[in-house]
Amino acid sequence: MSLDKQSEQLLEMDDKTRDKVALVMRQTDYNQETALEKLKLHEYNEINVVKEYLGVPIKKAAAPIKSVNQEIYKQLRNKLDSNMRDYQVRVEKGEAKKIL
Repeated sequence: MSLDKQSEQLLEMDDKTRDKVALVMRQTDYNQETALEKLKLHEYNEINVVKEYLGVPIKKAAAPIKSVNQEIYKQLRNKLDSNMRDYQVRVEKGEAKKIL
C-alpha cells in the first residue's frame, strides 16, 4: 500500500479507531492495513486482536442463570446424571448389587 493511500485511510478514521489501530500495531507486528482488518473482524475489540496474535484463546461468556430455582434444578440434574452414569458403569462391571 502506498504512503499516500495510508495517510488517506488514517484521515478517514475517527480518533477512537485510529487509537485502536495504533495500539494493535504497537502490541503486534501487524501493519496498519492488517491491524484494521483484524479490528473489523473482532468488532473493534483491540484486546481480542492482541489475544489472537499471542495465541491466547478468547473465552465466550456462558449464558447466565436466570433464577435461583433454575440453578437448583440444574445442579440436581447434573448430580442425578452423574450418579446414573456411575451406576451404569458398575452394572456393566458386575459390581452393582442385585436386588430380588
